[in-house]
Amino acid sequence: MKAKQILFCASVLTSLLFLEGCKSTKIFPADVPKKNVELAALTNQLVRLQPKINKLTARIKAQYNDGKRKQQVVLQLRMAHQQKIWMSATMLVPIAKILIEPDGVSFYEKFQKNYFEGNFDLINEPLNTQLDYQQIEELLLGKPLLSLQKGGWKLISHPTDYVLVPKNNKSSVALTLFFDSNSFLLKEQRILVPGTAQTLTINYENHTRVNDQYFPQKIHLSLFDGSKLRQVVLEFSRITLPNQLTFPFEIPKGYKALRL
Repeated sequence: MKAKQILFCASVLTSLLFLEGCKSTKIFPADVPKKNVELAALTNQLVRLQPKINKLTARIKAQYNDGKRKQQVVLQLRMAHQQKIWMSATMLVPIAKILIEPDGVSFYEKFQKNYFEGNFDLINEPLNTQLDYQQIEELLLGKPLLSLQKGGWKLISHPTDYVLVPKNNKSSVALTLFFDSNSFLLKEQRILVPGTAQTLTINYENHTRVNDQYFPQKIHLSLFDGSKLRQVVLEFSRITLPNQLTFPFEIPKGYKALRL
């Protein structure tokens, strides 16, 4: 290579490096968040790693604790994306089934022979939330309750995580998202109800890889209303992504309707 060509290539490379240094920092895994990160590049990376499923099954050990009462059940979960969420609960023997669809919730339990068919109050009333079908599905998959691809977001400085909040929040809740700076997976979403002391915190732990998708193996929900703390822990195992699924659900005859 001639001297002029070498000088030309060297000058181009130097210019590119200089220009790259003037841009926002590239998004690479790191123990601490990078400074001057381009928000669009970051959100693209976060969205890219979110699980995208057609169908899913899992076994869940669910624990409830409100400080006075502790309870544990085993759930068999089946899910068809944007269609159905089916759960069968057992305590040594089958005790209940629930079917969640975009337009409502159906449920029956065998102890007192009760059933419910209606809206999402069955799920939202105990948590004092306003979750819809899509948000329940995203909660179980370890995805943000609000889409990162809709509306504006802003990045908040944090020593260990990438923290995002809606830029123009018009909803009745304030949502804060915490993403691991090394894996870019969702670690926590925190929901505050303005004007109240109510906080719902959802933590995601021990992500596992299934068919090149990452799913949390443990979800910890904590609801604090200013005086009382209620906690639900969901521990996932046997996660599979089958091609076909059935959702057997039929309310037995003679059961009584629940009134919320």
